[in-house]
Amino acid sequence: MYIELDNLLSGSTNADSWYDDGCIIAGDILTEFKTKDWEELLSIVLIKSLDWQKKLAYCLDSSCNSYELTILLLLLNTEDQELFEICIDTLRSFDILELKRIVIDNPLILKRIDEMLIKASSPVRKILEDFLLKIS
Repeated sequence: MYIELDNLLSGSTNADSWYDDGCIIAGDILTEFKTKDWEELLSIVLIKSLDWQKKLAYCLDSSCNSYELTILLLLLNTEDQELFEICIDTLRSFDILELKRIVIDNPLILKRIDEMLIKASSPVRKILEDFLLKIS
């Protein structure tokens, strides 16, 4: 299943086709992942292209499991603002106490969110504020 996901995320798509179809297909693939698929994904996620990482982060709420959480937390260490925003947006789907503890224990995440709020557009501001509300 990992190879199928990798092929999908590596494919060239325009934004419309990705958000209309690709992310749904990726989510379906992720629901079929076994432990070995998750472990393979974890081992390569940080060496993949930025576009690949963004696509993955966008669809990582299929089961809100610990693997998805770990991958999103790894991707939060990006310098890319859009990937960071996608990760925060996706993390809003997670309803686990562990997320709250992790974010509170990592002040750099909160600092970055606070810095982004200053210049954020209305939709991004809403995402960031909802996330902060969720973990408070």
